Amino acid sequence: MNIRPFADADWPAVWAIVRDVVTEQETFAYDPAMTESEARSIWVVTAPGRTVVAESAGTVVGTANMYANRPGPGSHIASASFMVGQDARGLGAGTALVEDALAWAAGRGFAGMQFNAVVEGNTAAERLYARFGFVIVGTVPGAFESPARGRVGLHVMYRPLP
Repeated sequence: MNIRPFADADWPAVWAIVRDVVTEQETFAYDPAMTESEARSIWVVTAPGRTVVAESAGTVVGTANMYANRPGPGSHIASASFMVGQDARGLGAGTALVEDALAWAAGRGFAGMQFNAVVEGNTAAERLYARFGFVIVGTVPGAFESPARGRVGLHVMYRPLP
């Protein structure tokens, strides 16, 4: 799995992943009716943040963005978001993207990384993040409306960085 910086030419492949993940309505609290332009403005972050893609055999199979979780007094904590295409799930793209985000954040001196909205019951993400030392520090009950499961919680997950 190759992780590299996002390039403008990657957008069609990234948009396909973002569109599919968002319209599934099971893992991201994004409006499933958002336009391509709205999606790009949300997903593609600029410096000092970073957007990357995961490639397998030259094909974009996943993407991530990373940034300071909050401005000012909260800017010492990083955050990140990850999406993997349906056909690539379980093949290591998520692991590679999380490793890359943690290395990016540690290399920039962040004190920790926080995920603000991990959907309760997204067991693949919960297990992946736990493998990297993230713990659930709180859950907002019923904060996510799943078409399949009804209202479920949103976890806040955190881990310190060296």
